[in-house]
Amino acid sequence: MSDDTKEASREERLAAQLRENLRRRKAQARAMKESGEAPLPKPPGKS
Repeated sequence: MSDDTKEASREERLAAQLRENLRRRKAQARAMKESGEAPLPKPPGKS
């Protein structure tokens, strides 16, 4: 496999992981909103 192909494959995997993470976070936020729970605080050092 060439470097370009590896890089494209890696980028595709990362993009898929980001989409899945976003989907999970949105689902979690919806569930918390429906249950009336307060959102979790941001970890220190993150903006």
